[in-house]
Amino acid sequence: MLETDVLGKLSRTGLTLAIAESCTGGRICDRITDVPGSSEHFKGGIVAYSNDSKLKFLNVSHDVIKAHGAVSEECAREMAAGVAKAFDADVGVSVTGIAGPGGGTPQKPIGLVYIGLSWRKEHLVFRYMFDGDRKSVKAQATEQALQLVLDILP
Repeated sequence: MLETDVLGKLSRTGLTLAIAESCTGGRICDRITDVPGSSEHFKGGIVAYSNDSKLKFLNVSHDVIKAHGAVSEECAREMAAGVAKAFDADVGVSVTGIAGPGGGTPQKPIGLVYIGLSWRKEHLVFRYMFDGDRKSVKAQATEQALQLVLDILP
């Protein structure tokens, strides 16, 4: 299971993790906390679904939301950095996207998801287009976020 592998890697490297979720609604945190002993390396998470919660709890700038929207590379970057800072974690992960069935536009279609990773003063953001219904998009985004942490951490 990816969550077990992620926690194993965090344990081996001595790093801690915090997660900011929007479109995944807490699924990543749920999977991490299903692993016994996860509290040793998982500091916590924030489900910041509204723009206001992204601004208030993750320190996403109003200018980013206004200029780029909540579903953007810029927002994902600030969410990841914000959650790492909020929990004093070594690694911050963020997920923001459009799961559907509504909310999509030609510029930002349903299935568009940005996953951010903040660690060691690096801020990486990856863009994905997932297929399927709301539940499927959320599941794919959750899986991909865990895989990214596993792939990118030393």
